[in-house]
Amino acid sequence: MSGILSLVTFLPLVGAAFIMFTRGSEPVVARNARWVALITTLVEFAISIVIWVKFDGTSSAFQFVERAEWLGPGIGYHMGVDGISMLFIVLTAGLMPFCILASWESIEERVAEYMIAFLVLESLMIGVFCALDLVLFYLFFEGGLIPMFVIIGVWGGKRRVYASFKFFLYTLLGSVLMLLAILAMYNMAGTTDIVTLLHYHFPPGMQFWLWLAFFASFAVKMPMWPVHTWLPDAHVEAPTAGSVILAAILLKMGGYGFLRFSLPMFASASATFAPLVFALSIIAIIYTSLVALAQEDIKKLIAYSSVAHMGFVTMGIFTLTHQGVEGGIFQMLSHGVVSGALFLCVGVIYDRMHTREIAAYGGLVNRMPIYAACFMIFTLANVGLPGTGGFVGEFLTMLGAFAVNTWVAIFSATGVILSAAYALYVYRRVIFGELVKPALQTIKDLSPREIAILAPLVAVTILMGVYPKPVFDVTSASVANLISDYKSALAIDQAPRLAARSQGVVK
Repeated sequence: MSGILSLVTFLPLVGAAFIMFTRGSEPVVARNARWVALITTLVEFAISIVIWVKFDGTSSAFQFVERAEWLGPGIGYHMGVDGISMLFIVLTAGLMPFCILASWESIEERVAEYMIAFLVLESLMIGVFCALDLVLFYLFFEGGLIPMFVIIGVWGGKRRVYASFKFFLYTLLGSVLMLLAILAMYNMAGTTDIVTLLHYHFPPGMQFWLWLAFFASFAVKMPMWPVHTWLPDAHVEAPTAGSVILAAILLKMGGYGFLRFSLPMFASASATFAPLVFALSIIAIIYTSLVALAQEDIKKLIAYSSVAHMGFVTMGIFTLTHQGVEGGIFQMLSHGVVSGALFLCVGVIYDRMHTREIAAYGGLVNRMPIYAACFMIFTLANVGLPGTGGFVGEFLTMLGAFAVNTWVAIFSATGVILSAAYALYVYRRVIFGELVKPALQTIKDLSPREIAILAPLVAVTILMGVYPKPVFDVTSASVANLISDYKSALAIDQAPRLAARSQGVVK
């Protein structure tokens, strides 16, 4: 399977180039662009499934590894996946065809450019999860800002320029600090190869600053409280497919960064800052849930709920327990499916009514029963109902938190109650009640295209809740290895302190 990661990473660029050189009248170019983008993303998804099937879940080593000389000594083209990164490739490739289908009729201007932007974005997102070199990772990580900036700024809502610049500046500012940290690591270790750096011992004093620099980037990307304020604006102004990718994939890059860099490379600093992360996670879970309760815009409500759910992820990861870390990974995967589906559901009614105000709806179950059923399943999964994908991740993260700090688990559990409050509130307002608004009297239920989009996501949401084993079969060995390496590195960092303390006792 040599070269399959390069294929899955750069194939979307081939599709984008094909669209770019398509000639003809505007309707012909738009039609061809849609079909090329759809076929490319479907082939991408098929390749990602092949990677999953061929992946050896019993091994914690990086697989499908590719190496080539690139920028000189210590900086190379190095690709590979393990149990932590592989499923994010499947998630990214799996959601892209739905994004293309969701944009099939709603995007009518500059269709070719829109499809090119999404294919370039897919290539850069998958590259983030495949990269095993820090410089390569940084290029993919930051490169994804450009197509998303364009997608929001060109095809977004009324305040799209403001939202796109806010999104770009927030995420770029944090990443500049990460770039400085990468330069410092290269200066010290002589390489940016991630596999080598995972076994390189940085002094505890150096770890402190490196951890903060990486944290600045990943915290904004997730986003964590209080650097989350760009997300609601970006979600509200982005087109439907842009919101799907933003919530389902781009937010997960922060959590992936913590797992790939912060925990294994800076073990001592991670242990030191874990209480800070717990505090920020609890604030995010409770505060943003309360803010969501006050929203009148459906998209903004779901955006704030995403911040709350990412609080569970950071809490689980920094419990540094097997259950907590696996729960954090599962939560990211399930939230990617559920939040993406919720934004698609909002897009369905927005295409019909051209408003996202909750007050503009009511009684949709009378005219859109199939839509009401799909929206109900995703809403309950967002709440964390047992039997849906949302439950497993939340349960495991709270289980890990309970093993570390009972109060953290107790406070996080209040987020489950609050999520039920805002999710059921919006569902009741939109779906139930009397169908009294004149504009809703003729609204139509899901079209065959929309059913084709939502039905697979319903199936995946339920399957992840009742049978999560395929996910854990992939992640378990790599998570166990991560925890083991973290404990070994922490023991090395603490050894001099313990020795000095014992000598002091003897004296």
